[in-house]
Amino acid sequence: MLRWIFLRESNCARLRFLDVISTSDWSSYLSAQASASASLTGLVFVAVSINLSRVISVPGLAGRAAESIIQLFGVFIISTAALIPRQSAFALGVEILVMGFIFWLLQTILQMIYMRQRAGHPLRWVMTRVIQTHLSSIPFFVSGIVLMRGSSAGMYWSVPGFILSLLSGILNAWVLLVEILR
Repeated sequence: MLRWIFLRESNCARLRFLDVISTSDWSSYLSAQASASASLTGLVFVAVSINLSRVISVPGLAGRAAESIIQLFGVFIISTAALIPRQSAFALGVEILVMGFIFWLLQTILQMIYMRQRAGHPLRWVMTRVIQTHLSSIPFFVSGIVLMRGSSAGMYWSVPGFILSLLSGILNAWVLLVEILR
């Protein structure tokens, strides 16, 4: 379906097409992403609760747990928002861009706090976290911008964002479950 949107640019009015995103083609994939991310978010909560005293005692681990939850819950929120029926590509693009930015900003703040208190931890620990955050966030930024420009092809850019966010969340869960005990 096509939807007409009236745009005003430099005192000239013109009409522009924006396609309404058909999430029916994406519904199975988005539902699977929402389910997987919700399950993995629960895993992180369990990992933190099992090792709570250790997580609290090691500087930076509470922030790492929060980053993991943000990444996994971010996949849940973005995939759920994308399942809203009959929304325009522009509206979905704004949602993905804003949510992606908020999740990126929260993780970046946690990483800045960690950098100030990292008490002798190797620099590669913080760099790993920063790289994971950026690699998982950039595809969502691109997806949002492409969708805002009116192209449903922006949905394909969300796929690497979902995959990298899930991988990052799983790596952090591994640290919180296994590496913490070494």
